[in-house]
Amino acid sequence: MAHDGAMGEGILELAQELAEVSRLVEDDDVATTLGRFVSRVVNTVPDCEEASITVLLRGEAEIVARYHKTADAQAEPVRATLAEQLVAPGGPLHDALTYGEPRRVADLASDQRWPEFDAAAINAGYRSCLFLPLPGVSEAPAAFSLFSAKQDAFDSTSYDLVLLFALHAGVAFDNVQLFNDSRSLIEQLRTALATRTVIGQAQGVLMHRYGITTSVAFDVLKRASQDSNVKLRQLSEEFVEAQNQGRLSEALRRYGLRSGE
Repeated sequence: MAHDGAMGEGILELAQELAEVSRLVEDDDVATTLGRFVSRVVNTVPDCEEASITVLLRGEAEIVARYHKTADAQAEPVRATLAEQLVAPGGPLHDALTYGEPRRVADLASDQRWPEFDAAAINAGYRSCLFLPLPGVSEAPAAFSLFSAKQDAFDSTSYDLVLLFALHAGVAFDNVQLFNDSRSLIEQLRTALATRTVIGQAQGVLMHRYGITTSVAFDVLKRASQDSNVKLRQLSEEFVEAQNQGRLSEALRRYGLRSGE
């Protein structure tokens, strides 16, 4: 019974961990959000020394988040070499991204499938690794890369744990994209609304000045915009500002329109 209680507490802690790491924060971007995942994976998955998330964009792999358990300036050159081999075509990560299938190397020293990658990983101090696609990512294929200094790391228990992180990372990846797309759409709508508002104000200025209808005022604005090669919104802003500053006649003449006085 005590064992069941400990397991329940462990599951609860993991659920809280995943909920926290998946939470979007204001102004989060993809790198920031996924950066939380790779650091939590390294600190949670047994024997994991390094983790990264890579995205396949237009056929080229790009590391968007990477975390090491230890900061070692002397190890940076070999880690940089490993990163180059990691994203190189024909390696295990590229296979995982291309085919959407996991790739696992239990012993880098005896593996013969990817010799250049294996050598770079061994030089970086690793003996085993795992590559796991992120499920549900819609924009571009993405995958976890995990490295361990121990041979035969990432057994079935660790694999299931990484899979949970991968599921949540995939959802977070899509949510960040959706969040950013939504925010971009809102800004576009705000811009469109502001544009429509200032054009309406400019129409009102012309209607009052010339005694014309709304549609005729819009035609006047559009024709002046085309003739002067000035955007309709910019032209409308100038007319509204000129009206407020008492120099509307000058602004109208500048665009070839009669003053109306």
